[in-house]
Amino acid sequence: MRASETERRRFLICRSIAQWSGIRPVAFRKPPLRSLARWPAAWAATLCLCLPAMADEAAVEKALPSFAEMQAAGAVVGEVRIVPHNIFDLDDPKENKSLFRLANKLHIRTRPSVIEQSLLFHSGEPLSVRLIEESERLLRENRYIYDVNIHPVAYHDGVVDIAVETRDTWTLQPGASFSRAGGSNAIGLSVKENNLLGTGISLGYAQVSDVDRKGTEFFISQNHVFGTWTQIDLNVADYDDGKLQSFRFGRPFYALDTRWAAGVSALHDERIVSIYQDGAIVGQYRRKQDLAEVFGGWSKGLIDGWAQRYSVGLSYWADTYTVDPSLIPPSVMPADQTLVSPFVRYGLIQDDYRKLINRNQIQRTEYFAMGFNSNLQVNRALTSLGSTRDLWIYSATVSEGVEVPRGNDLLASAAYSGQYGEGRSERQLLSGSLQYYVPMGKRALFYAAASGATVKNPLVADLLLLGGDNGLRGYPLRYQSGEQRAQFTVEERVYTDWYPFRLFRVGGAVFYDVGRAWGGPNQNQVNPGWLSDVGFGLRILSARSSFGNVLRIDIAFPLTPDPNIPSPQLLVRTSSTF
Repeated sequence: MRASETERRRFLICRSIAQWSGIRPVAFRKPPLRSLARWPAAWAATLCLCLPAMADEAAVEKALPSFAEMQAAGAVVGEVRIVPHNIFDLDDPKENKSLFRLANKLHIRTRPSVIEQSLLFHSGEPLSVRLIEESERLLRENRYIYDVNIHPVAYHDGVVDIAVETRDTWTLQPGASFSRAGGSNAIGLSVKENNLLGTGISLGYAQVSDVDRKGTEFFISQNHVFGTWTQIDLNVADYDDGKLQSFRFGRPFYALDTRWAAGVSALHDERIVSIYQDGAIVGQYRRKQDLAEVFGGWSKGLIDGWAQRYSVGLSYWADTYTVDPSLIPPSVMPADQTLVSPFVRYGLIQDDYRKLINRNQIQRTEYFAMGFNSNLQVNRALTSLGSTRDLWIYSATVSEGVEVPRGNDLLASAAYSGQYGEGRSERQLLSGSLQYYVPMGKRALFYAAASGATVKNPLVADLLLLGGDNGLRGYPLRYQSGEQRAQFTVEERVYTDWYPFRLFRVGGAVFYDVGRAWGGPNQNQVNPGWLSDVGFGLRILSARSSFGNVLRIDIAFPLTPDPNIPSPQLLVRTSSTF
């Protein structure tokens, strides 16, 4: 039975007094005597009168039906309370430290209106468990959110009041970065803010340097322009070998039941493209690429657990290639090409997600898309619109997850793309992957992955690469290249409960990789066969920052001899997954 309104008001007043005074009301424990001793007698008496009401409220919330039960009873959403918490919970003695108190003071908490913009349920609407769960997924996609808890706080007369509690991450990142893979280093200096003044705006500037290029980058993005679902992204970069400019503005299919979408995007990219053989550069040329697209889409929404989406639009794609006298010329130069093409796009998504922990992150909630998901797009480039050739351009992707008995998960995906014109197919790329997760208790997991790809009639830059920077950890980057590629990896992962400084999550792995790239014009001479390696690594997740990628530190031992390969290989890099 719900507490009376008078009791509820008394509870809220008393809880505010307790929080202001430093006595922790969480779980409604008895206040410590030393805290009461600091108060005037009148305040202490007031709190003691409040404790029964606080206990009654806790019991009421604990006894509430589940969202599923209330939905079955036809409940309606009442008040929606947005409660954004700071980075650290100072009610937790382990986090009530001077450094964490300072971080909370310096951090600007996410504004409630920003949280509300990601919610798919609103006051006065019928209660929907699906919308609540999807809202949680959408909130967790924001890097400035550390945790989300959506729960009922009152239920009366068929109306449920809901609290949406979130906890922020530290979003300001001034600092330096370093990574090493395949014997090459990458460094960077940056200043990034993922939640400017609590508004959800991302803003950043970085100086980067890697094996391909170095330069400066600037970006700004916002996912809820003017409080709507409209998104905007702007990137500007200046490198030693060219520049990059990109812009995107539009309203995507942001949720499963979204009925329409529209947008415009553009990109300009200038760079040096390198051709590799046996891990060494054998040719280079300059490429200038211009892309643009405008589209509109519609959908009937989510019907019986499925969403179908249709889009039409117009795309522009221009590639220009030039030989630089200061560079090693390639044996074959791609031909310049301009494609102006109307297109149609179709998407099919199944509503099936699993909420998991300790898969690709460490002690963080993850959502695996287990349902069927596919996208198909067909373009028709026409010379009458300014294209250099009449071409059909097509691409398709498909993915699905399968829950295997005993809590195992199998994720499968495939992609196909290419173009056809003048009676000939070109740049046909077919790829696929399998990922298999086998939990071995709460702190360990066996992981296996297999992937393969083949390309037919490619441009020289379309050749498939394999090396230390893309999965074969015991070898230099881009060590093999070809028209076919296959790779297999097994890992034994450990997710510890070690939580140093309440800032980092720690895990580890031992692994075995095997793979090969073969075929095509640049035949691998040194090690043309299958390559394999073994190794071990440390994983460190920056849990409380919005840049909470996983730092991967691996030591890999190549098993296929090559006197030019140092053993072992040290790899240090960040990734979004374990």
